[in-house]
Amino acid sequence: MLDIKDFSIFEAETGFDFKGFLIKIGSYWKWFLLSLAITFTIAYQVNIRKEKIYAMESVISVKEETNPLFTSNTSLVFNWGGTSDQVQTIATTLQSRSHNELVVDKLQYYIGYLAQGKYNLVDAYGSVPFYVAIDKTRGQLAGTLIGIKFLSENEYEIRIPFGSNSASLITYANNSYSNTNVAVGEFVQKYKVGKQVSLPFLNWKLQIKDNPGFYKGNEYFVQFNDFDGTVSGYRGVSVKSDDKGSSIITLGMQGTNKARMVEYLNSTVNMLIKRQLDSKNQFATNTIQFIDSTLVAMEAQLKETTNELKSFRKDKNIYDIEGDGSKFSDKVLEYDVQKDELSRKLAYYNSLKSYLKNSVDYAKLPAPSVAGIEDPNIVTNISRLISLSTQRSEMAYAVKSEKIFKDFDNQMEAVKKVLLENIATAKTSLQYDMALVQSKINEAESTIKQLPEDQQELIKIKRKYDLSDNIYSTFLQKRSEADIVKAANLSDIHFIDPAKDIGGGLIGPRTSVNYVLALFLGLLFPLLLVFGIFFINNSIQNTEDISRLTQIPLIGVIGLSKDTTDLAVFSKPKSALSESFRAIRSSLQYLYKQQQLEGAKTLMITSSVSGEGKTFCSLNIATVFALSEKKTVIIGLDLRKPKLFGEFNLANDVGVVNYLIKQKTVDEIINSTHIPFLDVILSGPIPPNPAEMIMSDGMKELIDELKKKYDYIILDTPPVGLVSDALELAQYCDVTLYIVRQNFTKKDMITLLNNRVKRGELNNTSIILNGFQNKAKYGAGYGYGYGYGYGTTTYSNGYNDEDKPKNIVEKVIHKLKGN
Repeated sequence: MLDIKDFSIFEAETGFDFKGFLIKIGSYWKWFLLSLAITFTIAYQVNIRKEKIYAMESVISVKEETNPLFTSNTSLVFNWGGTSDQVQTIATTLQSRSHNELVVDKLQYYIGYLAQGKYNLVDAYGSVPFYVAIDKTRGQLAGTLIGIKFLSENEYEIRIPFGSNSASLITYANNSYSNTNVAVGEFVQKYKVGKQVSLPFLNWKLQIKDNPGFYKGNEYFVQFNDFDGTVSGYRGVSVKSDDKGSSIITLGMQGTNKARMVEYLNSTVNMLIKRQLDSKNQFATNTIQFIDSTLVAMEAQLKETTNELKSFRKDKNIYDIEGDGSKFSDKVLEYDVQKDELSRKLAYYNSLKSYLKNSVDYAKLPAPSVAGIEDPNIVTNISRLISLSTQRSEMAYAVKSEKIFKDFDNQMEAVKKVLLENIATAKTSLQYDMALVQSKINEAESTIKQLPEDQQELIKIKRKYDLSDNIYSTFLQKRSEADIVKAANLSDIHFIDPAKDIGGGLIGPRTSVNYVLALFLGLLFPLLLVFGIFFINNSIQNTEDISRLTQIPLIGVIGLSKDTTDLAVFSKPKSALSESFRAIRSSLQYLYKQQQLEGAKTLMITSSVSGEGKTFCSLNIATVFALSEKKTVIIGLDLRKPKLFGEFNLANDVGVVNYLIKQKTVDEIINSTHIPFLDVILSGPIPPNPAEMIMSDGMKELIDELKKKYDYIILDTPPVGLVSDALELAQYCDVTLYIVRQNFTKKDMITLLNNRVKRGELNNTSIILNGFQNKAKYGAGYGYGYGYGYGTTTYSNGYNDEDKPKNIVEKVIHKLKGN
């Protein structure tokens, strides 16, 4: 039946031992040093193996440039949206995929040039003595290192390791991938510099740069990388505008190769300048293309009328025929030119209206000036429409926001509506002017019909010729104006500081960060290990563990014995260990005094399990009583696993068992020892029923007889955690000493001890902490504060005779034994 006392385990609830944890951390200092040495070594190796990282910058300005040749007569304008809009557009463009594709393709940065560094391959762009000119329409070996070794100044060797019978190829003309069959193994072939290499997996021509330096015998590597992956890597160009001046932009890059970054930063700006100037010239370019196509038709028409005029003049006196008709011819030509100008304007408006209604891309609209239109509203709105359309198309690859596109669409729609209204108004006015001109032409033609037939024919031919020549000359003039405006246009983007390698620029690797991380990890790993040990270890570590787990008094702390014999007190009576047993003797005498005992006094020594030092403590407690000239006997009652005989060089043939079975008398089982006043009774032969023998009446008779002969009777018993023998002997004892060993006894055993004490199975129980070490892996230093402090040389000088090593060898041996 369970007793209420069995639930006392719940009374032993404990919290986190922070002090013990800190002391345990300190006791593992060697582990921390080793861990720090390892992590700092790794950090050092990482730092020396990492490639150096540099930062390069380029500074540009954005200033809206006005064409100095722009006049109201040229009517060719372009507006890129103002400086503030341009800064945002430039930032977006520089990080767009389409822009970086153009730059990467121009520089062929998808071709990697590598060289073997001290620890790994490094980017050798700019320092290799050669470059490869590839055939973009044919496949190149993708992602594999191609070794190049120069056998001489004019001959090199290609080495390519093939691990499988298939190789991946990339064709840069369309960025497509394919596969080709290859022979497994290393491909090795020699080639002449400048000779075309045409292989199923490689198509290039290797050329030596100007001033290559010495390169014979050197080895390099070439690698063909994915085009889109390369472009993605360069889209990270940082673009920052100056807070003090929004028109100043700083471009920055970070990488391991300064030459590559310098060239890319300058090339990306030059590409941006070209694209911006192309956009700015789009209006003029469209106009020139329109004029050129018109001039082709007009040239054919002019040639035809010229031939017709020549044929008419053949065999005729043109001056006799012309007569007074010339004045009519000049007048009709004036009207025809006016009509042609009006017709071209109407045709342009009709074409523009149709284009606005049926198209969504307005980047190719020709300038109104090609049709002689100088209406500022129409010219400005067409310019604005081309600008918006161009910007929208450029942002298509870089911007994913539907709102931005919708804003552009709304702006273009508003401009279209205004343009359509302007077209309607202008057409009404032109149609009225056309009717007036046509009436004048009709009037002049009616007059001409009254002339002779030859004069009418000549006027008709000259009319066609003069009109064609006039139109042709007009278009030539417009084209010249467009060329002039286009040539005079300036980009709004200007270099302030192009990227340049002037030394420095090193920003990494950040070695200090790695060392800080090494310090952190070097402390963290052993800390976690100690933390794990702290929680996994369920054994008693120090006196505070005992005080938290039980109310049973702790009367002594015994240090770890370094002697080869268990008779430590007798062999070194002035040692710190001997003093700890004397302290226990004093505490026991106090306990006996509290019970007001007279005569012989009994003491039972037990523990939880075997190996906790019961016999060691029994021998030395008995020894300190004997050294005080008290007749003492120690009885070996561990009938299952006897040990006492070995310490006194006795045979375990006769002992307690012989007395209990009535074979021997008390005097016959008592053995004298070499220690004055100390006798010992061995256990004797191991019986088949030790528990029953201890429970017999003979045990009481033995104790009673020994009380007549001795002052102190020490019972060395079996562990109570394994067998019940000690519980049967508790009735004969005045005091029970329960041995707890540091780093050995489990905390759960203290709970069982509490239960036995509360049930009265053990009487007058006290605890001794055995095997204590100040330098133990846990609990170092807990000896202080209990009045013992044994083993510390600072406080024991002159009070004990601990042996000290005389030389280095003895110190090492002493240290090893101590650990």
